[in-house]
Amino acid sequence: MFQDEARFGRISDSRRCWCKKPLRPLVKAMLTHEYVYAYAAVSPVDGRLDALVLPHVNAQCMQLFINELARRYPNENLIMVVDGAGWHKAGSLELPDNLRPHFLPPYSPELNPQEHIWDELREKHFHNRVFDSLDALEDQLVQALKAFEADPQRMRSIAGWDWIINAVSTEK
Repeated sequence: MFQDEARFGRISDSRRCWCKKPLRPLVKAMLTHEYVYAYAAVSPVDGRLDALVLPHVNAQCMQLFINELARRYPNENLIMVVDGAGWHKAGSLELPDNLRPHFLPPYSPELNPQEHIWDELREKHFHNRVFDSLDALEDQLVQALKAFEADPQRMRSIAGWDWIINAVSTEK
């Protein structure tokens, strides 16, 4: 599984949109410094996505996330590909018996397909939106992540890069 975190806040993401002439689309904008963080891991081979929304990015929240993954897949050995964030390498992390981290090279987010899942999530569920509260934003985020978790075919189409599939394929 490839894992990453993403920050979602009450900052509007204005993008171009189409409308009929002579109308001009109106898009609200907002800049508020309130955030929640989505932790997610995707399996490029079968498209399984597992996500949690947590209040911070730190070792404690990372521990909650890896414990949840281990609980969801008790009979599987998980290799979780992560970047070099400090909370991924924190000495206080207690790795479950069925989970082993594998670290990406420094400064290489382009190797993590989870980054493309975030792009898709933001494009389809957050552009040109303003949220009245952090709770409203979190509700939208949870709804979007549930939709992504329920659509492994779509997740595999985004994350199932040939070099990853070929690296783990058992077929000869």
